[in-house]
Amino acid sequence: MTDDHNNPPATTPVHVVPVDATLHPALLHLRVHPEQASFVGRISDLLADAAQCPACKPMAILCGDTPVGYYRIEPNARGVAGHDFGEPALGLRSFFIDAGWQGRGLASQALQAMFADLAHHHPQARRLVLTVNCRNEVAVHLYLRHGFIDDGRLYHGGPSGPQHLLWRPLP
Repeated sequence: MTDDHNNPPATTPVHVVPVDATLHPALLHLRVHPEQASFVGRISDLLADAAQCPACKPMAILCGDTPVGYYRIEPNARGVAGHDFGEPALGLRSFFIDAGWQGRGLASQALQAMFADLAHHHPQARRLVLTVNCRNEVAVHLYLRHGFIDDGRLYHGGPSGPQHLLWRPLP
């Protein structure tokens, strides 16, 4: 990973693209802060897991041409939430911004770019579902600020303890 002084300014537009072979090596340099590791995991494991799920869509978050984050879209929210929903629902997994890029508002920009991408590539979807560890208060607040709803349900299948089950309507 490059030092912050080599990174493009945070005013550079954030966009999302599918992970491909050309992005894979740069994504392997992404890291989270140590206290976030139990919530997210290592990028090498996330990419390996995504490779085993042909229906999943691993996505890179770019600031200009520089990878600054990652997430994965599941074609069915059941894989994330453990149950079906009464409407077409996608799952969001492993959303994160690299430790060196955090604190610049990029997560908010990345979520907006993701919502636009989902509307374009998944127009049939009516809901986006995710789980977030109950101890990860920063992430919970981020998601709630961006239209996710916490209806009080918890998911207990995560390796790091109980997780809020959040969802957001999609257009």
